[in-house]
Amino acid sequence: MRCTPDTWARARRGARADRSGRDAEAIARDLLRAEGWTILAERARTPAGELDLIAEREGLLVFVEVKARLSFREAAFALTPRQQSRLQAAAAIWLAAHPGHGAAGMRFDVILVAADGAARRITDALRAG
Repeated sequence: MRCTPDTWARARRGARADRSGRDAEAIARDLLRAEGWTILAERARTPAGELDLIAEREGLLVFVEVKARLSFREAAFALTPRQQSRLQAAAAIWLAAHPGHGAAGMRFDVILVAADGAARRITDALRAG
């Protein structure tokens, strides 16, 4: 494989996107911890895809998707129907492998992170079906 300027540019963009995603996930993780949530997993990989954060508080299990964009508006529209299906499938796989969580229920939240580091959570953002 030959390295071209375009190949290098794509690699740099990918590295920046990965760093931005990790930074946004750290902001989301800190927000959840400050609200008393216990983080059960970060970047949990399943055959159906990755779950950014999994947290639990008082028996309520929450699967959290983190979206970082320049603004909250852009972040809010970044979760596609295909991604929603993937998240629900990944959550089902994770639950099967980790029984005993979510005695008080479960939900999917989305935490939006703007370029300035501000975060906003949308609770119960996804519904099955």
